[in-house]
Amino acid sequence: MTDDQTVCLLRYLGDCNSFCSADSSVRDRRQKDKEERLSLVLWKRPVTTLHYFLLETLIKLKEWTFKLWQRRGAVFLFLVLCSVFSIAYSTEGAHQHYVEYLEKKLVWCAYWVGLGILSSVGLGTGLHTFLLYLGPHIASVTLAAYECGSTNFPEPPYPDQIVCPQEEGLEGAISLFSIMSKVRLEACMWGAGTAIGELPPYFMARAARQSGADPDDEDYEEFEEMLEQAEGAQDFVTRAKLGVQHMVQKVGFFGILACASIPNPLFDLAGITCGHFLVPFWTFFGATLIGKAIIKMHIQKLFVIITFSKHIVEQMVALIGSVPKLGPSLQKPFSQYLEAQRNKLHHAGGSAPADENWLSWVFEKVVLVMVAYFVISIVNSMAQSYAKRLQQLRHSEEKTK
Repeated sequence: MTDDQTVCLLRYLGDCNSFCSADSSVRDRRQKDKEERLSLVLWKRPVTTLHYFLLETLIKLKEWTFKLWQRRGAVFLFLVLCSVFSIAYSTEGAHQHYVEYLEKKLVWCAYWVGLGILSSVGLGTGLHTFLLYLGPHIASVTLAAYECGSTNFPEPPYPDQIVCPQEEGLEGAISLFSIMSKVRLEACMWGAGTAIGELPPYFMARAARQSGADPDDEDYEEFEEMLEQAEGAQDFVTRAKLGVQHMVQKVGFFGILACASIPNPLFDLAGITCGHFLVPFWTFFGATLIGKAIIKMHIQKLFVIITFSKHIVEQMVALIGSVPKLGPSLQKPFSQYLEAQRNKLHHAGGSAPADENWLSWVFEKVVLVMVAYFVISIVNSMAQSYAKRLQQLRHSEEKTK
């Protein structure tokens, strides 16, 4: 090796060492910034967290207002349609019957779509609206169908309150398919909402790939690091994420459909993968919508209906009573709760008993706690987003000096 070659090799090694050192310092800085942001929570720094939350809310409102102004044509068309519907709603005539029916269906569908979006987006945690709202709704319809022998509940009060119809149903007339048909609309709307909630990771990754800019998202950064370290992945979670990524990337529509059709906590990664590799929008959203709103929802719906069918519930209560020593004391509140629900079904407008069953009380408190935690997580997440803006501004100012 000549002297010139030796000098070139030494320079190359020096450049590599400086590059690796710079890369390591950037990684350490990102980790330090991330730890600093994660410490910004209500129970540790309440004043700062609320202050940053309000500032981030103002920034988001400004951004959304600007986006709406850019799409003012669509906004104007939407306002015109709302005005037409408002005029039709307030004008007396034979059309009022159809307007009221349309209003009822639209509000009902919007309610479940909104709950589905909350379950899927969650701004960091997600509100488990299937466990809190849709699951109990399907369970109550199932129990009522077997008790009444019919699914023709009078409307109103259904769906706000379930009351058995006056005409008695035939014994054995209730089937799985009749109950599934009764709750199909709300279940499919909830599934469609979860599919819509998967769009933000897709659009974020797609925009980042097309623009070449670093997105303001922790999940996308984790995804890029995972791609860089794919060869040396050892732990189960990383291998599972890589499996989802490979399936979506190689199989395409049917890979996305398979991931969306089963309960999959890693599906956010599928959205990021599709956006990163520029999968067409309708390929991603079509497969996600079919998987979540049709296939997955029918699986979940069938599971709840079977679990709360009459003979299964009776067997579960009997099984609780067979537990040594504690069995009878545990069985009593469940039996009382089921009996109270049967009485409500056969008495329209009947008031709840004075001694509220403790199962209902516990469930209500669990719902309140989960909703409160969801709201707190939104506040924390938005405050951390503003803290990240400040960190990026500080680093950009350091580079210019």
